Amino acid sequence: MNTTVAIARWSRLTAQLAVLTPLALLLFRVFVALAFWRAGTVKWDDPSGTAYLFDNEYQVPLLAPALAATLATWTELVLPWFLALGLGTRVVAAVLFVYNIVAVVSYPALWPNGLWAGLIGGDFNDHKAWGLMLLALVALGAGRISLDAVVSRRFR
Repeated sequence: MNTTVAIARWSRLTAQLAVLTPLALLLFRVFVALAFWRAGTVKWDDPSGTAYLFDNEYQVPLLAPALAATLATWTELVLPWFLALGLGTRVVAAVLFVYNIVAVVSYPALWPNGLWAGLIGGDFNDHKAWGLMLLALVALGAGRISLDAVVSRRFR
């Protein structure tokens, strides 16, 4: 097989696989949204437990524990809806990306082997996966299966 044929076949294959991009972006949005939504509902259902954690366990920089708890709860209850629906996706994903970093840094129990060792090792794997998916959404947007796409088509 010559190089031209191989390149042509590779181009056809990658074009065929590209149809999966909107589905992959939708699954990233829904997966991450569910994770954050569940965390928010736990905080909402147990405000005294949430207050305890923010007062005693979490070490959120620059914010009073009560304010951090309130912001965390509302962030986790509201932004996942925007993310799942694909509305303002890049901005929402960027906010949640930073929020995810703050969550990891604020809770040392997630990285018992040290933050840098845990970053390369097996600590806080969920947060790493969410962070990578959020970063992809910041870079690529919501995709065709989203309200962002509907709004974009409407105002074109």
